[in-house]
Amino acid sequence: MPDIILQAFQRALELILSGNPEFYATVYRTIYVSGAGTLLACVWSIPIAVILGLYSFRGKWVIKGLFNALIGIPTVALGLLLYLLLSRQGAFGFMHLLFTVNGVMIGQAILVTPIIVSFVANALSTSDAQVRDLARTLGASNLQTNLTIMRETIWSMALAIVAAFNRGFGELGIATIVGGSILGQTRVLTTAIALEINYGAFDVAMAYAIILMTIVISLTLTLNLIEKLRQQESIWNKNRLAIWRHWGQ
Repeated sequence: MPDIILQAFQRALELILSGNPEFYATVYRTIYVSGAGTLLACVWSIPIAVILGLYSFRGKWVIKGLFNALIGIPTVALGLLLYLLLSRQGAFGFMHLLFTVNGVMIGQAILVTPIIVSFVANALSTSDAQVRDLARTLGASNLQTNLTIMRETIWSMALAIVAAFNRGFGELGIATIVGGSILGQTRVLTTAIALEINYGAFDVAMAYAIILMTIVISLTLTLNLIEKLRQQESIWNKNRLAIWRHWGQ
């Protein structure tokens, strides 16, 4: 086993340095599909999350509970459902999205919608009550108060979007069933890993897995680092303001 892991690291390094166009096309295609799918999901997920997080209405807890439950939906089950809908005899067969990159992108957008809705809605509903009270004390309207709360939770929204991207980036069921893992067209990193395992090329599969995990971990660590620096800057500004007030008295 250690030999396979060592060979995988060597193979991953070779793939990165090889300049293989198909390898780079697969990596680019994976990032494009997951990135576009996540952005597409934001179009409808964030407005839904704002309504669930900032407004009260009858049946709200049922809708929130439904989105929370759908976070863990199996990708193969969603992939099968999409296959039936997008196949030639399906309700959306006329759109010709089956075995296309756009079909996988839409599938991933549906997959990550519950993550964005649940995380952003929870962040908005649990925002600092002092911010809400301060905005109202200063005479802000409901719209201005909600915009202030959204601005204060912007990093929580960013983390939710990154979590959604990671979910789409690492999923296999939709990419396999809807995309079909067609070489040069719909093959992404996860389907390439599954294919190499079927061929018995475990070192190549592990190499793809290392590259996939490196991208996911690097993205998450970068965002966490930015958030940490932002918090440190905020604390430093508060301390500086306290010192100015102390010497100004």
